[in-house]
Amino acid sequence: MARTVHVIVFGKVQGVGYRAWTEYKARMAGLSGWVRNRRDGTVEALFSGEPDVVDAMAQACSRGPRLSAVEDVVTTEREEEPAPGFQVLPTA
Repeated sequence: MARTVHVIVFGKVQGVGYRAWTEYKARMAGLSGWVRNRRDGTVEALFSGEPDVVDAMAQACSRGPRLSAVEDVVTTEREEEPAPGFQVLPTA
């Protein structure tokens, strides 16, 4: 059974390759979903897949890529499952 979580990442997470890092990690893990920047300076993502893999990805978001400085990650369970694949969405 798949698990889906919505994640909002706060801190220095734009302009440091966070979206590309997230896309790469999620695709390598076989997750479905998306990632995008938000106008408020946060990064938002939706991850769906095997529960242990989703948990590991959500935990990895608290570290982020080398140049980021993550201050907080808010994770919320979701019911919906995204279409297969992982994509970068436009800023919202």
